[in-house]
Amino acid sequence: MASSSSGNYVPAAEAVQVLVCSLADDSPIVRESSMAALKEITFLNPLLVLDCCLTVSRGGRRRFGNIAGLFQVMSVAIQALDKGDVDPSYLGKLAKIATSEVISTKELNADWQRAAAGVLVSIGSHMPDLMMEEIFLHLSGSNSALPAMVQILADFASSDGLFSFTPHLKGVLARVVPILGNVRDIHRPIFANAFKCWCQSCWQCSVDFPQSSVVDADIMSFLNSAFELLLRVWAISRDLKVRLSSVEALGQMVSLITRTQLKAALPRLIPTILELYKSDRDDVAFVATCSLHNLLNASLLLENGPPLLDFEDLSVILSTLLPVVWRSSDKKEHSDFSVGLKTYNEVQHCFLTVGLVYPEDLFVFLLNKCKLKEEQLAVGALCVLKHLLPRLSEAWHSKRPLLIEVVTLLLDELNLGVCKALAELIVVMASHCYLVGPSGELFIEYLVRHAAMFGLHRDYTERSRELNSSPGGYYPFVYKKVEMKMEVGTLSELSSICEKGLLLITVTVPEMEHVLWPFLLKMIIPRVYTGAVATVCKCISELCRRRSSQSGASVLECKARADIPHPEELFARLIVLLHNPLAREQLATQILTVLCYLAPLFPKDINLFWQDEIPKMKAYVSDTEDLKQDPSYQESWDDMIINFIAESLDVIQDVDWVISLGNAFEKHYELYKPDDEHSALLHRCLGILLQKVHARAYVRAKIDLMYNQANITIPTNRLGLAKAMGLVAASHLDTVLDKLKDILDNVGQSFFQRFLSFFSDKAKMEESDDIHAALALMYGYAAKYAPSTVIEARIDALVGTNMLSRLLHVRHPTAKQAVITAIDLLGQAVINAAESGISFPLKRRDQLLDYILTLMGRDEEDGFSESNIEHLRTQSLALSACTTLVSVEPKLTAETRNLVMKATIGFFGLPNEPADVIDPLIGNLITLLCTILITSGEDGRSRAEQLLYILRKVDQYVSSSLDYQRNRGCLAAHELLFKFRMICISGYCALGCRGTCTHREKTDRSLHHTLSNLPSAFALPSRDALRLGDRTMMYLPRCVDTNSEVRKVSVQILHLYFSISLSLPRPANSSFSNDIELSYSALSSLEDVIAILRSDASIDPSEVFNRVVSSVCMLLTKDELAAALHGCSGAICDKIKQSAEGAIQAVNEFVTMRGNELNETDIARTTQSLLSAVIHVTEKYLRQEALGAICSLAENTSSRIVFNEVLAAARRDIATKDISRLRGGWPIQDAFHVFSQHSVLSYMFLDHVMSVINQMPTLGGDLGQDESSSHAVDSNLENNIARAAMVALTAFFRGGGKVGKKAVEQSYASVLATLTLQLGSCHGLASTGELEPLRALLAAFQAFCECVGDLEMGKILARDGEQSENEKWINLIRDLAGCISIKRPKEVPAICLMLSKALDRSLRFQRESAAAALSEFLGHSDGFGPLLEQMVQALCRHVSDDSPTVRRLCLRGLVQMPSIHVLQYTTQILGVILALLDDSDESVQLTAVSCLLMVLESSSRDAVEPVLLNLSIRLRNLQACMNEKIRANAYAAFGALSTYGTGPQRDSFLEQVHAAFPRMVLHLHEDDLSVRQACRNTLKCIAPLMEIDGITAVFNSHWFSSDHRSDYEDFLRELARQLIQNLATRVDTYMASVIQAFDAPWPVVQGNAVYLCSSVLALSVDKQISSHYYNQVFGMLVGKMSRSTDAIVRATCSSALGLLLKSSNASSWKDVRLDRSDSSHRGHESESGRRS
Repeated sequence: MASSSSGNYVPAAEAVQVLVCSLADDSPIVRESSMAALKEITFLNPLLVLDCCLTVSRGGRRRFGNIAGLFQVMSVAIQALDKGDVDPSYLGKLAKIATSEVISTKELNADWQRAAAGVLVSIGSHMPDLMMEEIFLHLSGSNSALPAMVQILADFASSDGLFSFTPHLKGVLARVVPILGNVRDIHRPIFANAFKCWCQSCWQCSVDFPQSSVVDADIMSFLNSAFELLLRVWAISRDLKVRLSSVEALGQMVSLITRTQLKAALPRLIPTILELYKSDRDDVAFVATCSLHNLLNASLLLENGPPLLDFEDLSVILSTLLPVVWRSSDKKEHSDFSVGLKTYNEVQHCFLTVGLVYPEDLFVFLLNKCKLKEEQLAVGALCVLKHLLPRLSEAWHSKRPLLIEVVTLLLDELNLGVCKALAELIVVMASHCYLVGPSGELFIEYLVRHAAMFGLHRDYTERSRELNSSPGGYYPFVYKKVEMKMEVGTLSELSSICEKGLLLITVTVPEMEHVLWPFLLKMIIPRVYTGAVATVCKCISELCRRRSSQSGASVLECKARADIPHPEELFARLIVLLHNPLAREQLATQILTVLCYLAPLFPKDINLFWQDEIPKMKAYVSDTEDLKQDPSYQESWDDMIINFIAESLDVIQDVDWVISLGNAFEKHYELYKPDDEHSALLHRCLGILLQKVHARAYVRAKIDLMYNQANITIPTNRLGLAKAMGLVAASHLDTVLDKLKDILDNVGQSFFQRFLSFFSDKAKMEESDDIHAALALMYGYAAKYAPSTVIEARIDALVGTNMLSRLLHVRHPTAKQAVITAIDLLGQAVINAAESGISFPLKRRDQLLDYILTLMGRDEEDGFSESNIEHLRTQSLALSACTTLVSVEPKLTAETRNLVMKATIGFFGLPNEPADVIDPLIGNLITLLCTILITSGEDGRSRAEQLLYILRKVDQYVSSSLDYQRNRGCLAAHELLFKFRMICISGYCALGCRGTCTHREKTDRSLHHTLSNLPSAFALPSRDALRLGDRTMMYLPRCVDTNSEVRKVSVQILHLYFSISLSLPRPANSSFSNDIELSYSALSSLEDVIAILRSDASIDPSEVFNRVVSSVCMLLTKDELAAALHGCSGAICDKIKQSAEGAIQAVNEFVTMRGNELNETDIARTTQSLLSAVIHVTEKYLRQEALGAICSLAENTSSRIVFNEVLAAARRDIATKDISRLRGGWPIQDAFHVFSQHSVLSYMFLDHVMSVINQMPTLGGDLGQDESSSHAVDSNLENNIARAAMVALTAFFRGGGKVGKKAVEQSYASVLATLTLQLGSCHGLASTGELEPLRALLAAFQAFCECVGDLEMGKILARDGEQSENEKWINLIRDLAGCISIKRPKEVPAICLMLSKALDRSLRFQRESAAAALSEFLGHSDGFGPLLEQMVQALCRHVSDDSPTVRRLCLRGLVQMPSIHVLQYTTQILGVILALLDDSDESVQLTAVSCLLMVLESSSRDAVEPVLLNLSIRLRNLQACMNEKIRANAYAAFGALSTYGTGPQRDSFLEQVHAAFPRMVLHLHEDDLSVRQACRNTLKCIAPLMEIDGITAVFNSHWFSSDHRSDYEDFLRELARQLIQNLATRVDTYMASVIQAFDAPWPVVQGNAVYLCSSVLALSVDKQISSHYYNQVFGMLVGKMSRSTDAIVRATCSSALGLLLKSSNASSWKDVRLDRSDSSHRGHESESGRRS
């Protein structure tokens, strides 16, 4: 038996046995813990562990639930045995047990079976003979466990094959080989795998010990027999798994069998392996390839003798492997190290092995396979060539021409897989200098062509989609890609390979320079290479950079080769390809860079110009993200390209070169499809070139060519052609017009013919639309670009002869847009001519406007299905064209103006999306309205009328509920006013200043006195004509709009309005001279506001609005002010809340500042307007604000008139309406309420209301009954008046009118005390289900709060008033008391005096109410004086109240006093706390311990020390409470007490600390987080008192602060070490406390106690501690392992037993063995105990 160092019995055997039994525990954490403990202690006494395992293993897995875990422990224990402990008979017994489990079932590869096999393997590491003997017993052919035995031997060979297995190989083979023939298919993979492992062991032994001979003749014979069986029988099985495992074994055996047998087996073995490749599985191919690799190494790489295989024999193998390369080369790219990649590498190793022996034959073989048309073979061969070319370069050096010839034949191959492999091979060939001469150029062209393929395919796909979705012709694809498998991903990969390959060759292979230059220039022109132009340009730039010092030689090289394109052709091609600045790979930048490098090829003067201009263009396209932000970036970029061409031609000034360039442009039409935007740019390029040419015949020929090449059915091409014709017209107008006339004459369709074509031939109608659209655009751009000196006659001819009418009957939206654009361009030409000094009227302008409006509308009978977006674009263009036509002479007639506005004003209501279409449309509409204003009217008055007319049309959008409509309306109004000021006010700043400036003010003042002398025809509009009052109330609400842009614009509108008004004449009776300076000051203030809004968008809108209103108030005249107030109802009812609030604020400001200027009629009308707003406003807040405006009106004008209007409205409503059912309440009742709240109006209003109230019965009893009786009558007028009076009384009471408020204030304390006590009573009734009293009381309390102005108290009542739960209504009263203490501190003493007396009442709920209020009031008791002593005594008396609520509230009140008073009464408070810590109610205990924490924060040492020990004892008792909050607070309070433990009672308190210390440590890791944190803080507080060296470091470690179980256990071990070293005298006491915690109600604390106790025992060297506790703890741990129902306890006990058994105190058990006499009984008892 085991014993401790002191001689006492240590039940080590029982402990180990319990641990072993726990391996079968139901909980996984217990099983894991037990296994970890057993593995840790196994090295101390492996025999004891094995004994215990042996004991429980009887009965096998049917009796022991975790036999696998048991065998794993046994395996570790066996491995830990010393040589002296190895007992053959004992190990033989273990082997029998493991073997019996293995053979007990036919199941294979179960977890327990593998573990049992591990036991046998471990036995074999000590006694291989014993293990072999045991296994050999079951290696008979009839044994069902034979496969399992063979698997064990395989595992044994893999784990310890060199020294233990190989000596027994002969015996194994002697027993296994004879029975191989009888093995069933299902078991053959196991045997095959075993042979693989055995052969690997032999091979490894021969490698490590080359001198030793493992394989003798007998073994060789066995291997030969097995080899033949596997080869002839198993390898041809129908079961793929059998075949695969057999081939894998054969692959290992080929290196061990004789050369003769291997040679004889090759004809059968090779086809067997190759047969596996027919499977599509990657793992099968990998195994086959590995075996094949071993076979090739064994057959070819022989040290003696020739290879066993000729190359002819290898051809079949290689042909089979090539498709494997093809499959794996694709799969290997989709994973970092997939099976496909491993297979690919193995195949390449096979080819390399063959290549090392037969390099030339392999080369020829691969080339022949490349010539085949089969993709798999060709791709595989190319991949192998790519792989072997660097590795066999010397052997294949002489074969270069042959390789180039074969690769050249593959250049026309269309298969994408072949193309990818070929491209990769070409790159490798280039890096090894295979590409020279013409063949090298051919290969480079191949890379370029396929680099362009993906872009070409993508463009074709997009174009086909567009063409299929729209009517039109079919354009065949240029390149023969229809024969390819067009997988976008594969095309992209191929293009990427070719692009990277080209760049790699250019940059890294200097020898390729002579091939690439100037050959790459040829790759720019052909259309098929378009997609690779960016890559080609990169390569050319790199070559030119390296050859920059040889520019002359480069030019000569280009000129020396006739096949290199001329510079004109290169320029024509590259300049058109510049079109897309966002093209991939920065195409535009690459082209511009190449042009710079190729400048020496062009005329000499161009170089300097390009060096200056091209960097600017590169900078423009450098930031693509910034470029995308500009919606017109493409148009701007195209214009830059055209300007670049024009300036380049101006610099060159070589006519012949320009003609040659024009011819190049002509030839390049075939490079672009008509639907390609590049074709449109090509038109413009040729057009700007023709502008520079003077030969008319040449020009006419080229414009004929342009028109013939153009596809006018495509809008972009049509527009490009029109712009090109316009560019030509700048120099050759007549030639262009002749061409256009010819086109128009050839159309030959009248309107009637078009009408008939709608029914007969729709395609002809569409064609006619396209022609007319193109003609219209060409006429328009011809007019735009034509010289102003000759344009008048041409326009007159076009319009005057009604030629345009032939273009107006188009139906397609794009055709309509084209015609509208043409008309717009005609108008612009007239305007441009006028700006040049050549002005003339546009004939039939009104008719043209009518045409535009017609085209703008949607034709219901249109045969085309117009999309909404296209229709919007048409309307936007039409608005722009209307603006242009309105701007030209003659002036617009009123009829035409009304027609235009009627057709366009509704566009303000369009939705906000799509923004890219809508925004320009709205901008065009605003511009049109401004243009109408500018061009209409003969004098100032008519223009003012026109302005008001347009503004009123826009008003509906200014006040819209939609942000974007308001924004549009305000923008339109601002622009209209700005234009009005510019054209109508003589004082506007000619310098262009926007807003009032010093220049303008001087003009205004100087001209004011002379305006009356001007003739009436030239008179300015009067100020009254602007209707400033009405207009102000329209735009003023917008100044506080939710939309910041609307706010800014609205302020500017008001500024413009008043700046205009100050420049207009006033009526004769106006006090102009008196207030002009004030007005200009107000106007300047508005300017300041505008400046602020422009500079700081984050400024507070309300501040801005205040300044705006103040300024407007000063700027309005008396009549304008009255008009604004009369019209305020609409502004107050604004659809935007903030705007409505702003309108009310403005009314208040107007009335406050200038209300004394209003007469009685104005006051009455304003009151009616405000009441109307009150009635119609739906939001309560806005209604209150409007009522506030009525109060302001009454206060600042005549209150009598206002009250009369309100009362008149009240009488009408009572007589005609059921005011109790009005939705949203009765507005007049709100008016009464507001009047009662008004500090000035309340007296007057109360006098009137009280006259009605005095006639009613005195209110008494239940308020709810009174209200219910009042609701029963609704027909009698007196009752209606009574109801109105009740509403008025309620409004007055809640509003805090001064008369009513004074009456309430006189008895504030008693009212509040009574209401507070009644809250308790009513809540008591509510708890029984009677809710009505509570509701009535709450209504009264709310009215009282409103009356005295305690709104916060009212909110508290509204929030929590009806909460009937005990704690919630107590908190309600405390919240009310806190609110009162803050709002009315002077009333608190009187209230407290009344409530303190109420503590003696008999009604419990009232006592609780009083206590709740007092507990809060005492927190504000600074000014109580002598009353405080009385209240403290009262609260102290009632800590023994029957109600626990009263007890805890009294205590809470005591500790919530200000700290200075708490210090004064600390002794009494601590006495109360000490009494309540033992209270029977947990809520009182929690309050007591919480209050103790608060008191200890500020208590003096003198007050605490007398009760220090009593408090400590009670806190220790509470630390064991089940309530987590009490427990956490008790620990925290104990830590707070530690600050007082340094005085005279230090030793006594230290004893309490030591008594509480173990429990704190154990609760440091319990389930509740708050308790954990409290324990951490308390331990840190008491650490200095304990004076233990090193304890502080432990408490500052990361283990201490961590919440992880493992960290906590590390902390316990370190703490135990510190306690043993520094506090040995206390360890005994600690151990007793910790052992008591073994029975704690918290499982996790039990586990903590177990671990701490075990850690102390494991580390302790004190024999007394060990002798006293070791056996006890052992017994308890063993018992808990068997009896505990908590997994955490059982798991911790397992770990703890491991600690104890590993400790030095248990060193004597290392020699203990299990008592055989009772082992069986104990094992059965432990197992039974655990399960029970």
